[in-house]
Amino acid sequence: MVKKIKRILKKIRLKRTTVLVLVFGVMFVILIQRLFSLQILHGEEYADNFNLSITKERTLKGTRGNILDRNGKPMAYNLLSYSIILEDNGTYDTTREKNLTLNHVAYELFHILKRNNETTDITFHVVLQEDGTYAYDAEGFTRNRFIADIYGEAYIDKLKEEQLNASAEELMEYMCSEERFALVNKEKPYTKEELKSHGLPETFTPEETLEIAKIRYILSTNSFKKYVPVTVATNVSEETVAEVMERKDELQGVDITEDSIRVYNEAESMAPIIGYTGKADAKELEDLKEQGYKDYSLDAVIGKSGVEKTMETQLQGKNGSETVYVDTMGKVLDINEDSRKEPSSGNDVYLTIDSDLQRVAYHVLEQKIAGILAATIINAKDFKLEGLENGTADTANVRTPIYDVYNALIENNVLDIEHFKAEDATELEKKVYSLFQEKQKEVFAQIKEELTKENPAVYKDLPKEMQEYQSYLVNDFLISKTGILSSDKIDSTDPVYVEWSKEESISLKDFLTYAAGKNWIDISKFSAKGDYLDTAEVYGALSDYLTEALKDDNGFSKLLYKYMLHSDIISGTQLCLLLYDQGVLEPDAATYEALESGTKRAYDFMIQKITSLEITPAQLALDPCSGSVVITDVNTGETLACVTYPGYDNNRLANNMDTEYFAKLNQDLSRPFYNKATQQLTAPGSTFKVVTAVAGMEEGIVTDGYSVLCTGKFDKIADGPNCWLRSGHGRMNVVSGITNSCNVFMGQVAYDLGTDDEGKFSNNLGLQKLEKYATMFGLTEKSGLELSEEAPEFSDEDAIRSAFGQGTHNMTTSQLARYVTAIASRGTNYQLSLFDKVTDSDGEIIEDYTPAVNGDMDVSDHTWDLVHQGMLGVAKNNVYLSHLGVSVAGKTGTAQEDMSRPSHALFVGFAPYENPEIGVAVRIGNGYASANAVEVAKDILRYKYNLADESEIVTGTATMTSLSSTRTD
Repeated sequence: MVKKIKRILKKIRLKRTTVLVLVFGVMFVILIQRLFSLQILHGEEYADNFNLSITKERTLKGTRGNILDRNGKPMAYNLLSYSIILEDNGTYDTTREKNLTLNHVAYELFHILKRNNETTDITFHVVLQEDGTYAYDAEGFTRNRFIADIYGEAYIDKLKEEQLNASAEELMEYMCSEERFALVNKEKPYTKEELKSHGLPETFTPEETLEIAKIRYILSTNSFKKYVPVTVATNVSEETVAEVMERKDELQGVDITEDSIRVYNEAESMAPIIGYTGKADAKELEDLKEQGYKDYSLDAVIGKSGVEKTMETQLQGKNGSETVYVDTMGKVLDINEDSRKEPSSGNDVYLTIDSDLQRVAYHVLEQKIAGILAATIINAKDFKLEGLENGTADTANVRTPIYDVYNALIENNVLDIEHFKAEDATELEKKVYSLFQEKQKEVFAQIKEELTKENPAVYKDLPKEMQEYQSYLVNDFLISKTGILSSDKIDSTDPVYVEWSKEESISLKDFLTYAAGKNWIDISKFSAKGDYLDTAEVYGALSDYLTEALKDDNGFSKLLYKYMLHSDIISGTQLCLLLYDQGVLEPDAATYEALESGTKRAYDFMIQKITSLEITPAQLALDPCSGSVVITDVNTGETLACVTYPGYDNNRLANNMDTEYFAKLNQDLSRPFYNKATQQLTAPGSTFKVVTAVAGMEEGIVTDGYSVLCTGKFDKIADGPNCWLRSGHGRMNVVSGITNSCNVFMGQVAYDLGTDDEGKFSNNLGLQKLEKYATMFGLTEKSGLELSEEAPEFSDEDAIRSAFGQGTHNMTTSQLARYVTAIASRGTNYQLSLFDKVTDSDGEIIEDYTPAVNGDMDVSDHTWDLVHQGMLGVAKNNVYLSHLGVSVAGKTGTAQEDMSRPSHALFVGFAPYENPEIGVAVRIGNGYASANAVEVAKDILRYKYNLADESEIVTGTATMTSLSSTRTD
């Protein structure tokens, strides 16, 4: 049987090739079956499983905490908004393909935003200038850190010298050609077909180049990590959201995400306290990291100023995260619920500020400042204060000529002189610009002549107009703006420099020629030949450069307009009409026609607009244009109001910053970013006299029987000061000395304080005794307010004048508020505070802020009784406070700082007298007389104690001032 089988097998033996064919046939059948199973039977299942294997971690943003006033009213809160995000989630065959795709996305996003009048929201420190060139908008560490990021260096010190010193133009050229960004490809230029297939033009405009570079840059900050989104634009409109979503399939990696924007209430009055938020720059992130806060992302939004900055780490929410499954296009397919880490809101910060009181105080202050300004404007081209040369001038007589008001419209950018030459300029704008061009041509010819003629006139022999042009050219243009004339290299003791700057006995040509010879001039800034020029060639190149460069210099143009106005080449009427042409004022056909026809004078028009606050003191930035008020709870040290005028709208600075508005605020001559309550230092004037009185009583000098005869002048020292009442007050004791603010009485106290055991007067001893008591009042240190605050300066000269608030004293309104709080509380020296408490999002108190007590003054009750009686007398003798409806104690002050400008007006006081509740400190910079500060305090007290309706107090019009008011301090 076995043999039979073997024979059969031998008969059917196959050839090797046949076996191979059979084997391959079987394998092919198996392969076909497997492919059918993979692609047909289980294709969808396997595709889903493959897609789900791509995961990414998605950030869930935590919301910022709220800022609320003492009554729980929100001052800063969040509103839902939408942002455009971009992530690199594509797969590309080549880097070239990747760059073309990302450039297409960036290009399209820019134009979508532009069509809807929106912009990217990316921190990028190169800007496009009006002339089409690029420039940096940052300096120092921030600029250098930005450059390092562009060149891909982790540390600034790793940059090569040529990289660190790269101009903005060079940096943009590098970004365009560098392989990471490749807006262009110099080695292998993109073909027309490639560009067309990716929806790109053959060339980009400078604006397009910048915006695409911004988007490519922000994407590069996460090292182009896959599926890690960056924010391109925030708070975009519904129209933008709709267009992006419609085109999402063609915009690789683009998506819309829910976000929040910061919103501020009572913006104008509260902004200097609250501050604003914005994208963190490199320096800020570095500082936070050094403080131990390492969780901030590169596109983190943080507090930039005010409470937003001070309480940043309390307000900042914590981000959460979740893992999502995405397909190869980045589309989310599923969410891993188990991976979700919930974001948390930041803590809420409650202030001690009463926002209603703050708002009313702000408007009362503005109304009063407007009233003073309107009352002191005269219908004249110029004003000269009598007695200025011999030191007998009375600053109460300073007046503002109307031509200064007209000029202020241009000087402080109320009118946009750049728009005069715009394509859509009005006929009047074009006419004024045409006159400007004629003036410019004429002046440049004069300057050129002075720079080139053989024997130019020395500075002091020039007409005033040419002197001003030359001063601007050297100080503002060559030194401050361009750095061509290096202030570091100039030797201020050099005889030739002294001839120019002090003696004015040398010509501009001779000075600049000398400066070139001394290497004070940086040749590289205006000549490519650099060191190869000799002195004559340097001067020649510089003079050619100046007459060209000044054509586009805004500051010099403003000077030209000033002298066009004073020469009646243009008129005040024309500038008033331009307020309507440029939309500064609401359209008013009747008034426009009256101005144009001459039936309404420009002078009357401007007074009317200032009085109605349609043109504000802040816009004009003349004297006065600023002020401050600080109100405290004298029993707790809490700050109820901290007002600085002018304020600003922080809503326009937070979120997607209005850069034009920010730039305008920075250039504003009224300095809205400078907090007048905590940063403006001036002499306290007669408000300081309480310190002198307390020092005299506590040192045992001023007793119940102590009195001084005031004859109108203190004659115990040579060149002794006059009393403000030149006829004299007669015999004064401490109460009447305070009530009448008698300089002679206070001077005698200071003299007695400085008299040693041998009966000799020592100025230093007098200052030491005064400083001892000023320190007890807290007047030699900061007030404690959690804002940027200048340290006070105690006088270091002239004990007699220092005793009544002059000398070299310098104090802020916040420090005077702390001082009057100590007076009202009979010696409790609080560390003032803006903060009430911090709570979590559930309302649980995390931190309770109670103002610290620095100490109780060791002052007798009898001393306080007499001080309070004297201050009560001030109020009883004052027309604004004597019949107010609430009893007040106070002290007025008028502080002279500059003989050519009005004095500062001050008032400190508390109410009610019998049981003090609040302390008030008011200062109006260059506000003429203390009566004006008193009137501000009066209206604040009327509101606080419900003595009048708010509508009667905040009228929206100027509070007029009588210039005949008698001085009382």
